[in-house]
Amino acid sequence: QQWMRSVIRRLNHYKAEHHKILKEATTLLELALWKSNLDDSEGGLEREGVRTTRGSRKRARKEIRVTSGASIVIKNVLPFLALK
Repeated sequence: QQWMRSVIRRLNHYKAEHHKILKEATTLLELALWKSNLDDSEGGLEREGVRTTRGSRKRARKEIRVTSGASIVIKNVLPFLALK
């Protein structure tokens, strides 16, 4: 009885820890995708010799974060990392 409760308690603890780690990993994945897209787009502007203002760069960064495709990638990666 007590042994089973102990095992169940530990399992629940490890599931909660896994959930925290998974949440952190998805955040890191989203940021990595965003940075990759930023590097690609900012490199294109520099090569073209286009002068950009701080405000336009800020708006472009915000737009790239929304359009980075992270939600699609994360949605397809999570099933492989989730506990069943």
